[in-house]
Amino acid sequence: MNKIMSIFKRESALIPLVAIVMGLLLGAIIMWIGGYDPMLAYKSLIDKIFGSRYDFGEAMRTIVPLMMSGLAVAIAFRSGMFNIGVDGQIIMGSLGALIVGTQFSLPPVLHALLAVLVGALLGGMWGALVGYIKAKRGINEVITSIMLNFIALYLANYIIRTFMPQAGTQRSALIHESASIQISWLSELMDGARIHWGFVIAIIAVIFYHIYLTKTTWGYELRAVGLNSDAAKYAGMKVSNVMVRTMFISGVFGGLIGTFEVLGVFNYVAINSVSSGLGFDGIAVALLGGNSALGVFLSASLIGGLTYGSQGMSFGAEVPGEIIRMIIAFIIFFVAAPGIVKLLFRTIKLKSKKKV
Repeated sequence: MNKIMSIFKRESALIPLVAIVMGLLLGAIIMWIGGYDPMLAYKSLIDKIFGSRYDFGEAMRTIVPLMMSGLAVAIAFRSGMFNIGVDGQIIMGSLGALIVGTQFSLPPVLHALLAVLVGALLGGMWGALVGYIKAKRGINEVITSIMLNFIALYLANYIIRTFMPQAGTQRSALIHESASIQISWLSELMDGARIHWGFVIAIIAVIFYHIYLTKTTWGYELRAVGLNSDAAKYAGMKVSNVMVRTMFISGVFGGLIGTFEVLGVFNYVAINSVSSGLGFDGIAVALLGGNSALGVFLSASLIGGLTYGSQGMSFGAEVPGEIIRMIIAFIIFFVAAPGIVKLLFRTIKLKSKKKV
């Protein structure tokens, strides 16, 4: 029980909770100023998420990529690196899964497993490339990861147009049915919601992240390098290996996002001029979750729920979806500036003392 309670210690849980409340309150004020009904808006948001089995299933689907993206950013953060290239790793993961899904003919379970494995490995290699350049050449990972995002995007577009196009469309051919990771029976139970095995894998990834960081030697080295790379090097740790290994794992998390979207949701890859932006959403998830496993799970659930529920606000209360993005931004702002929240605590504490 003490271990469970320690997870919810003041610094790790109270400030984000207050930040969420303050973000929602500020959002309500903005809606009121704009002439919208905040109570109706939030009620519509909740109804959208929990109003039907289909909507609840789709909300769960929305949470999965945010959870994986948050893990990808968080593990890099813990090692002292800033992985802003998750979008590129997503693209490479989706490309790997697409190639296996469209170009191979295998038995159903084996085909899906191979597609997931190739997508994860391709994303991991794309992330490891950033770590290698950082470790061996000292080039800032923010620069290389951003540039690799564009390389991944246009490389994927070229390969799809050249080898796997769907005639008359701006997308690839569909994957074979045997490569799908959709859970058909659960999807039918949820009235057609696109439920897939990625949700189960995402939960396993959260557990792996926690165990890896706190229970393994490699996780200890990762945290040591993140706290002070010079001290870690002096202690005999191979800092360059830690960087490459960490970015590989981060890339695997990112690659799995693209893999899940291809094999479990859309069954194809669209030819786009811009990336999805899920990698940047992962920064918000990791920051709000404090880079912890439980925190990433909860923050991804919150942001995913708000994102999907914003559709209900648009239809039920005619509130623009952009307001939800503002609310999320407010929450992140208060988490990133804990001094404001602590100042609020001090003010309340002083007032309570005066009353006594």
